[in-house]
Amino acid sequence: MSWFESFVLGLVQGLTEFLPISSSAHLRLVAAFAGWQDPGAAFTAVTQIGTETAVLIFFRKDIGRILAAWFRSLYSPAARSDHNAKTGWLVIVGSIPIGVLGLTFKDQIEGPFRDLRLIASTLVGLGIVLGIADRMAARDSKGGRHRARRERKSLEQLNVRDGLLYGCAQALALVPGVSRSGATISGGLFMGYRREAAARYSFLLAVPAVLASGLFELADIGDGHVSWGPTLFATALAFVVAYGVIAWFMRFISTRSFMPFVIYRILLGVALFALMAAGVLSPHAGQSVG
Repeated sequence: MSWFESFVLGLVQGLTEFLPISSSAHLRLVAAFAGWQDPGAAFTAVTQIGTETAVLIFFRKDIGRILAAWFRSLYSPAARSDHNAKTGWLVIVGSIPIGVLGLTFKDQIEGPFRDLRLIASTLVGLGIVLGIADRMAARDSKGGRHRARRERKSLEQLNVRDGLLYGCAQALALVPGVSRSGATISGGLFMGYRREAAARYSFLLAVPAVLASGLFELADIGDGHVSWGPTLFATALAFVVAYGVIAWFMRFISTRSFMPFVIYRILLGVALFALMAAGVLSPHAGQSVG
């Protein structure tokens, strides 16, 4: 991997990680369109350490409160009723599905799951799901002539069932094209949470899973065409860009819907199918054979 490739891919990682459009799919697609070799699951996982560092800094006050309350709950039964302590425990519970499935399907994630036909399908499929969930949230917020406005839930109302369902939704992001934030936000909206609450919890839930995945994949950097220097550069760049994206995205969803992302996902997926059907793009473009 050249330094220019690492610059472009680090920029793409930072721009797309927290938007519901799938960073892993975009890394795969940019490399395929540019005629580069697929950067691979290890490169994606390690550069995500940079984007998650941006989460740690942006939400440092929230994370600090959650960690402090969680540690107190280990030795103080009274502290276990604290909302922040509960959130800490639920982040752990919600991280179990992606941990188990990530280890179970490691070979598929690094190989067959990166087929562009699957990525195109998940871009369209999750786009439709996100669109339905977003319309439900908008309908509840506005009410209507024949129905009262429905109050959506905040993170203070998060329980074990919802935490586990959030985790199952996050696990879908093991397939490139699904999008970690897209899947977890959709899950949160279907469970009745507000847009901002669903997005905030999506970011917090991703921290342990992404950091663990990145550390686990560190050993694979340097084995193939992806070397340490470009990977570290891309990771640092992804951190800087992702911090700005988080700040923008949290402001955006406080007043706007997810429909622009829904439309983008569907159009991109349809375009991919058209290019592959026309023979312009191979489903395995950039992937090593054998």
